[in-house]
Amino acid sequence: MEDVIAAIGPKVRQLRRQKGLSLQQLAERSGVSAAAIHKIERNGMVPTIATLMKLAQALNRPVSYFVEEGRTAPAVMIPAGERPGVFTSKRGLRLEGISGPYGRFFLAGAVATVEPGADSGPRPMEHPGEELVFVLDGRMEFEVEGERHELRRGDAFHFRTDRPHRWRNPGARPARLIWLALRQP
Repeated sequence: MEDVIAAIGPKVRQLRRQKGLSLQQLAERSGVSAAAIHKIERNGMVPTIATLMKLAQALNRPVSYFVEEGRTAPAVMIPAGERPGVFTSKRGLRLEGISGPYGRFFLAGAVATVEPGADSGPRPMEHPGEELVFVLDGRMEFEVEGERHELRRGDAFHFRTDRPHRWRNPGARPARLIWLALRQP
């Protein structure tokens, strides 16, 4: 356990530097003070779970990325009946993971169920990477840089996420999708 805790700080520092963020920039993104981040990175302080959650969100990683033990298998199988739930803050969106952990892989995938009327929120999102969506059932609407795209069963949509984008289910029934996201390291 001590090794896992001792690895948190270096993982935060490495990821912050990979993303080209200063301590102050990460502090602004996460709501954690630059001084606290500095202490965490140097293993002078063990973050609380709330602090680690804030840092993980700001660095676009699940909390598990920071506390995974060093297992580095080159492949991961996700059996059909064992898809892990994937955390999302979006209401009306349920994600079942179909990919390995973010820490080892740049591509993340999920089977997504989007309830009728559910959407990504009032403001467009922007973050590094790409997303590819394949509609298994139902209807979805995506907007990228103000251009609206309506998708139905069998349609696919691939877009860069560094452009303002949003999504919603305009239908009367849940939509099911395969949703892939490529995160830049």
